[in-house]
Amino acid sequence: MNGLDAIFAPSSIAVIGASTTPGKVGHDIFLNILRGGFKGVIYPVNPRARAVASVKAYQSILDIPDEVDLSFIILPPKLALNAVKESIEKGAKGIVIVSAGFREVGGEGAEIEDKIAKICKEAKVRLVGPNCLGVINPIQDVQLNASFARRMPAPGKVSFISQSGALCTAVLDFAADRDFGFSKFISIGNKADVDEVDLLEYLWRDPYTEVIMIYLEELKRVREFIETAKKVTSGTRPKPVLVIKSGRTAAGAKAAASHTGAIAGSDAVYSAIFEQTGIIRAETINDLFDYATGFTFKSETPLGKMKTKIPTGNKVVIVTNAGGPGIVATDVTVSTGLELAKLRDETKEKLRRYLPPTANIENPVDVIGDATSDRYENALRAVIADPNVNGVLVILTPQSMTDARATAEAIVRVATTTNKPIVSCFMGVVDVSAGVKYLQEHGYPVFSFPENAAKTLAALYKYNSWLHRETYPEIEVEFDKKKADEVIKRYISEGISRLGELECSEVLSCYGFKTLPMALATSASEAVSIAKEIGLPVVMKIVSPDILHKSEAKGVMVNLTTEDDVKMAYDTIIENAKKYKKDAHIKGVLVQKMAEKGVECIIGATRYPRFGPLIMFGFGGIFVEVFKDVSFRIAPITRGDARRMVEGIKAYKLLTGFRGDSKKDISSVERLLIATSHLITNHKEIKEMDINPLLVHDQGKGATVADARIILAT
Repeated sequence: MNGLDAIFAPSSIAVIGASTTPGKVGHDIFLNILRGGFKGVIYPVNPRARAVASVKAYQSILDIPDEVDLSFIILPPKLALNAVKESIEKGAKGIVIVSAGFREVGGEGAEIEDKIAKICKEAKVRLVGPNCLGVINPIQDVQLNASFARRMPAPGKVSFISQSGALCTAVLDFAADRDFGFSKFISIGNKADVDEVDLLEYLWRDPYTEVIMIYLEELKRVREFIETAKKVTSGTRPKPVLVIKSGRTAAGAKAAASHTGAIAGSDAVYSAIFEQTGIIRAETINDLFDYATGFTFKSETPLGKMKTKIPTGNKVVIVTNAGGPGIVATDVTVSTGLELAKLRDETKEKLRRYLPPTANIENPVDVIGDATSDRYENALRAVIADPNVNGVLVILTPQSMTDARATAEAIVRVATTTNKPIVSCFMGVVDVSAGVKYLQEHGYPVFSFPENAAKTLAALYKYNSWLHRETYPEIEVEFDKKKADEVIKRYISEGISRLGELECSEVLSCYGFKTLPMALATSASEAVSIAKEIGLPVVMKIVSPDILHKSEAKGVMVNLTTEDDVKMAYDTIIENAKKYKKDAHIKGVLVQKMAEKGVECIIGATRYPRFGPLIMFGFGGIFVEVFKDVSFRIAPITRGDARRMVEGIKAYKLLTGFRGDSKKDISSVERLLIATSHLITNHKEIKEMDINPLLVHDQGKGATVADARIILAT
């Protein structure tokens, strides 16, 4: 279990820095362990105290006569370093340092943290912290509250990992208000040793944990995290991983030269990681708990088994006794990737039979404000039996004739006849409390507001989609790495770091990209000669290291069909470039064969510190930064990643034969995305890259690079 049993389930604990002064961290942590009902033995260590909370104290951990599994240290950095050495000498198998003043303050604190991490690694002793809240394990056999959080949470099926200690105390309070239990609860602080990767692996194997929640600020081991998270959310024993990520609005791409770099802030990298690993992202802490509730509640199936019911499709029916909440639920349902199910005629006929004439039998089904439990039950039985329906969201608002308890009983009666999930929203507090309690006792999630219920249903569906995602045979991409290396090194030796389309074509052709015949003209007459040689019509573009976005400079002219057009275009483009930037170094004008029509897409890549290369695909052309209709993945990628990148953009329909248009060559796009993955992974000198537009032609005709740029790190 990667050495973490000593931290989560120790048989003995030494609290080094245990204090006799109430209100001090060392005092409160010791009391929390003592009063929390810890099943093992606890030893306070304080050289100036005879006892702590009436428990005999020891001057040093080395003076403790028995074995110590876990050393819990509450000391400033220099003293903590010595305590770590003594703990290892004593034979402790795990160490937790809650005190601050280490890497987060820099200087000597950071140096001491590095020394502690090195000592623990050499001794093969796992270390949590420093600068953390501690560890909590409420399970009956352990009952460990080794933290300075006053509240011991109820035992449950969810484990929570947090980088922030302060957030943990708020989460514990929030969980208590919702009667929410935990299996494990840990604050990891500076992550000198134990981090999210270690904990994911441990909790995946933990029989008490069914759902893993993470509050994440940053990742250190990105590739290991991706591999471990994918293992946790997939395979034979999958567990949902729910994440809330701070710092969404950080501007990490201000100085980017490419479209990809400008769009791909650090949050886009994390979103790519979550998409790539099947992790479900929550926008708020409230959402985090809602989703965990949806995943942990188990209800009876038609065969009498207890299980979490997850929608196998995204078609949902809303049954409500009030129009307003039904509209809110509809909006959230559609915006989260679900769809309103289209009810069959037979279902509508049943609804007409059971509902009053004023009721709405379309989806959302409005059973009207005076609805009794019988009316709810009949409506539910009708819609849940419809093959077009994958799940139901029931909304109840308390009105004078509403019986919340009876309606809850009706929901449970119907729910036990199906494997389809029924998620409820009982709006209010006092008037609906009996119904809420009944639903929860029978294993059915119930929420206070329709948007919470709808988003939770969407999270359940998203996880089911991940579990049952289609697998595709991998595409073997042939490439000439040696030749590409030679081209890149040649340009670097010449001091060229910004490769334009002409230079890019040398690199891209090594990886199977289809480029167009082109040549650089330095005069109007030369442009005419090139156009005649490659064949009209042609496209002409300004070539200047100082003008990256050619369209902004009016430096592009297309569909030039005559020699006179070419001559005039050359002069116009040069003139426009000089007006755009007077001191621009102009190399000439690129004359390029006009490509056949296709859907304009973009393939890009950028390199992030710690994360490595990030690949982007999206709707391209001049609108890429306007619509930002793009998807990301961390390289290297699989064909499955490539397929989901393509399917993940809103403009995907344009590639599938939208409104009578021909279907485009999607498999070719997948191959080029994988080629890009090889390219950016093989050549560390590539800092950023854009292929925009990539013209995707009809099925079987491939895709053509119409423009490209590469930024090299020199």
